[in-house]
Amino acid sequence: MQFAVKDARFFKSCVDAIANLVDEGSFEATKDGLHLRTMDPSQIAMVDFKLPASALQKMEVDGKASVTLNLADFSKVLARTRSDESLDVLLDEKESKLHMTFSGDSKRVFKMPLLDANTTMPKEPNVPFDATIKMKGGALKAMLQDAGMLSSHVIFSIDESGMTLEAKGDSGDLHSETTKDSGLMASITAKGKSRAMFPYEYLNDIAKACPDDSALELCMKSDAPVRISYAIGDAQLTYYLAPRVENE
Repeated sequence: MQFAVKDARFFKSCVDAIANLVDEGSFEATKDGLHLRTMDPSQIAMVDFKLPASALQKMEVDGKASVTLNLADFSKVLARTRSDESLDVLLDEKESKLHMTFSGDSKRVFKMPLLDANTTMPKEPNVPFDATIKMKGGALKAMLQDAGMLSSHVIFSIDESGMTLEAKGDSGDLHSETTKDSGLMASITAKGKSRAMFPYEYLNDIAKACPDDSALELCMKSDAPVRISYAIGDAQLTYYLAPRVENE
């Protein structure tokens, strides 16, 4: 298996969006591109990543290849990317290593050991969502930052009029309302009212890689996993996060 990316920094952004949430994972490479779907260590969050072959400079694979990596280490190597560098990735099955060649003003080759794949790709949750909001990534990140100052958990409430975000902690409470007519909402659809509570740290890890100007979609159902999805260039990222039961 071998693939090439014209802009190495773009690929770094994609991997960072995964590594923010999970420690390790398996990329499946086919003629259609790259796909990763894995759970975080606590088993309460899932990330699904897809990068189509059309976004790659080159994709050569015989059938299907699987590459399991320590994503934190992978991200550290990619952090060494310099401006205007391309990236060529080669799977060396004999050495059980991944070769990464950065090409620009110079050529640098990193080799990373592969991990044993000990799990199968989990199934994507099938949740009949009752509410869907589309907004800019930067808007949601700003709301989460407000909540994160006060509490370790965030409560989302969505109905046809808009979204309410609440946070309650020892240092204070937050009640933030965003109506469907505000400039922050691109669109909203809702069947009645959906309400659920989620850990702030996970929400922050999910949203942080979304470019501020990119469209973000948030889908909810009361006391069910939330789905948050957005694109980084041609890469599509979808996250699921299980709710926490409110004690009121």
